[in-house]
Amino acid sequence: MNSNEVRARFLEFFRSKGHTVVPSSPLVPGNDPTLLFTNAGMVQFKDVFTGQDKRPYVRAASSQKCVRAGGKHNDLENVGYTARHHTFFEMLGNFSFGDYSKKDAIHYAWEFITGKEWLGIDRSRLLVTVYATDDEAYAIWKDEIGVPAERIVRIGDNKGAKYASDNFWSMGDTGPCGPCTEIFYDHDPDGSKGIWGGPPGSPEEDGDRWIEIWNLVFMQFERSADGTMTQLPAPSVDTGMGLERISALMQGSNDNYQTDTFKVLVGAVAQLAKQEPYASASQKVIADHIRATSFLIADGVLPSNEGRGYVLRRIMRRAIRHGYKLGLNEPFFHKLVGTLAEVMGGAYPELVEKRAQIEKAIRQEEDSFAVTLDKGMKLLDDAIGKLKDKLIPGEVVFKLYDTYGFPVDLTADIARERGLELDLAGYEREMEAQRERARAASSFKGGATLAYDGADTCFVGYDGLVQEGAKVLALYRDGQAVNELKAGEAGAVVLDNTPFYATGGGQVGDKGRIGGFEVEETQKLKGAVTGHFGKQVEGTLKLGDAVRAQVTESLRRASMRNHSATHLMHRALRDVLGTHVAQKGSVVDEQRTRFDFSHGQPVTAAEIAEIEDRVNRAILANVPVRAQLMKYDDAIKAGAMALFGEKYGDEVRVLAMGDYSTELCGGTHVSRTGDIGLFKIVAEGGVAAGVRRVEAVTGENALAYLRETEGKLKKAADLVRGNADDVGAKIEQLLDRSRQMEKEIAALKGKLASSAGSDLAGQARDIKGTKVLVARVDGVEGNDLRTLLDQLKNKLGSGVVLLGAASGEKVSLIAGVTADLTGKVKAGELVNFAAGQVGGKGGGKPDMAQAGGTQPQNLPAALDSAYGWVEQKL
Repeated sequence: MNSNEVRARFLEFFRSKGHTVVPSSPLVPGNDPTLLFTNAGMVQFKDVFTGQDKRPYVRAASSQKCVRAGGKHNDLENVGYTARHHTFFEMLGNFSFGDYSKKDAIHYAWEFITGKEWLGIDRSRLLVTVYATDDEAYAIWKDEIGVPAERIVRIGDNKGAKYASDNFWSMGDTGPCGPCTEIFYDHDPDGSKGIWGGPPGSPEEDGDRWIEIWNLVFMQFERSADGTMTQLPAPSVDTGMGLERISALMQGSNDNYQTDTFKVLVGAVAQLAKQEPYASASQKVIADHIRATSFLIADGVLPSNEGRGYVLRRIMRRAIRHGYKLGLNEPFFHKLVGTLAEVMGGAYPELVEKRAQIEKAIRQEEDSFAVTLDKGMKLLDDAIGKLKDKLIPGEVVFKLYDTYGFPVDLTADIARERGLELDLAGYEREMEAQRERARAASSFKGGATLAYDGADTCFVGYDGLVQEGAKVLALYRDGQAVNELKAGEAGAVVLDNTPFYATGGGQVGDKGRIGGFEVEETQKLKGAVTGHFGKQVEGTLKLGDAVRAQVTESLRRASMRNHSATHLMHRALRDVLGTHVAQKGSVVDEQRTRFDFSHGQPVTAAEIAEIEDRVNRAILANVPVRAQLMKYDDAIKAGAMALFGEKYGDEVRVLAMGDYSTELCGGTHVSRTGDIGLFKIVAEGGVAAGVRRVEAVTGENALAYLRETEGKLKKAADLVRGNADDVGAKIEQLLDRSRQMEKEIAALKGKLASSAGSDLAGQARDIKGTKVLVARVDGVEGNDLRTLLDQLKNKLGSGVVLLGAASGEKVSLIAGVTADLTGKVKAGELVNFAAGQVGGKGGGKPDMAQAGGTQPQNLPAALDSAYGWVEQKL
């Protein structure tokens, strides 16, 4: 059963039990500053559980996309080195908001897991845990479900405090909490697979044999600040079952990376690296990270140096660095987006819709990181070569971060591979010194420590882009007041009158020149004081000078077009989608406008077309754009909207575009709507729960976008030997042909395996009248290895078979003995004899046994010695 089938069955099961199936919320939690990313299925229901929100349903089910790569829940460093850690994963969950509690939750879970029409898992391989004092849950499992008492484990307060237990869950230090019950699966009930580990609560519980597959949380209590537990009036249920983990179980494995989705992704990485799949842990790292990267970008996160963007950058750069380890020295990571969209796009169509956007963002980061990776690695290698112990100095770790953009965990990753550690205390000292320098350098920009008590700045940029004779009121260098700025010095300038618009209301600040001073950024500082930041490029600028201040016209006019288009777009969004649409954030610059708004579902292609038509009709109407100052209350009564959610004074600036749009806005705008030119939406997606984002371009940028799109279409048409009119049909034909060829290849592989079995059987040796076949069969693994063994035993009729295969650092062994010979030769003993020589062990039945190892270099000798071992047994 593949992952898509597991997900679909789960949701269908709970739909049949009266649950509302709720779509996954975005990875960026809406209006929740306590969380970096959505890390569990219950996140979108937090306010429901605490009573701050009510839904039209009382029971729900979802498959929630989650990320754990930053903050409290951070699995990044383990990804690629374990079988079950991921940065991105899906959490299956069912929830009750005061409707049902323990009894129904437990019965639902057992029915879904063991029911033949659902998952049909063998009951004898399941074990459950309950909180030590939760007699109610214990009785339900024992008396109603029929789980034997020896298969129910009570787990008490095993984390050092009261209610601190693996089986007691809480939302935080205060708030809803309660006991939970967990369901475990035994991956090796007869010990034949040699999987180490014991049941939960035992000293060996950290092994891989017993794996938790589902956690059912019963929120019964409200914990107060003093630790008092009060019974909730309406107990609720919150469950979580990892899709990757349950899919691995359903596919006969305890390794999430061996599931259908990961097999495709790992295979794609291996193909790029020209290796066998799973030949290196780096393949698994990259396969995991392309999922987290793509889903985060699809939900509006872009790589940056802070917050969520920085976590994304860490994930991406870790993947890129592992690509270098595989010999992928050219940009490769973006090429995996298409494969991911193929395997997960059915459940998450945003991967398909935003494929180009995701690929572009990844490619840009690859290009950026490639510039510094080689230099950073040389610095690290040089530092390692000079080490007298196993500790990389904090100064080196900091320089890698500060100069080359190496996240600390990336440096730690490299260090771990080489058996080294980081001087994290030294790194923190360097970081704190950097913070102090940054605070000192940015004191002027912050405004709070600005040593300025002169006159305010008068903004004159609504009516023109040039101000002659502007007087220099203050000059600053490194945050300190100075009397002059010389050529080459960076600093800030305050003028009495300025045409430069300071960043505000979503519109970015202007750029331009103040005499010989090049303005790179304009910001509003204290009160009505405007700061112009940049560098003196020629001559000397002195306090009291009268200068010519000129805004760069092309950039300002492009920003004005985009800003005015934002107002028209806001009106069109409300007209097309509904009056619930409200602005939640905006960024307007010379390139495009980005507008966030409240809306609970994706904007369809038809809706986007209607929005574009309405905006472009308003542009073609070429109505005047007028601004007037009004009392705030009068403006609101007149129907003006507060577009950007700023804090307004008693008097406000009201901007009207004919009868089409009236909004409060202090930004700069075109004179007539016709000045905007063409308007085109280029992106739409979710950024938080109930919040969507659209990006649009205007004027020359819109024309450039259409030309680029036209060029891509022509290229696609040329590749399929068609034209713009039939390119879709041509591509469909190619896809049909590709699918047919894949079926033919699969059939040929089956024939080749059968043929290989025939060839191998002929290589059997006669030892004391018994046919003995020992062979190396690299490239054959898993079920295929067992199938090949069965074929060989059938062909031999009577005999002993040992097969070995190596892939990267992994060795697979399988032994088979026909029934008439098991009295002399035991398959388990034979496979363990060989496994002991390749750093592994195994086990099984007398007629068939398997083993693994970690020393592929010893495989040839191990196989050769098997003939002598068998001869001694006969």
